[in-house]
Amino acid sequence: MRAVVQDVYGSADRLRLADIDKPVIAAGEVLVRVRAAGVDRGTCHLMRGEPYLMRILGFGFRGPKNRIPGLDVAGTVAAVGAGVTRFQTGDEVFGISRGSFAEYGRCATVGWNPSAEMAAARSQSVQSAGPECSFITEALASSRRTARTDR
Repeated sequence: MRAVVQDVYGSADRLRLADIDKPVIAAGEVLVRVRAAGVDRGTCHLMRGEPYLMRILGFGFRGPKNRIPGLDVAGTVAAVGAGVTRFQTGDEVFGISRGSFAEYGRCATVGWNPSAEMAAARSQSVQSAGPECSFITEALASSRRTARTDR
């Protein structure tokens, strides 16, 4: 698969397009075919290696340990790992995937237990691919329900 790769810290000039292996998913993860990846301030800081303390804390001293930048992802589930019951192949999702500047990304789905109300709301909206963004999904569904009742 193709991905944007960064071998050393620096500006966007240090990024290059490369062919890499498709991620292998583990139990409790989904493989997402990326349609959109977000660029935010945190991603820019990680690309530059700033603040410098983060390099000492384990993000990589001379270059990033995770060579593919990006965190925010939206796309379609391409495969599900063992134990995943909440998602199926073909579901549209968004969430957090370390290394989202690629054709495919891995997203964790464990650690979130929705209530019956949240499950009903989720069936009417785009599903979240991980516990990190589940509150955004539910807020979106809630605003849609409110918009329908205000008319």
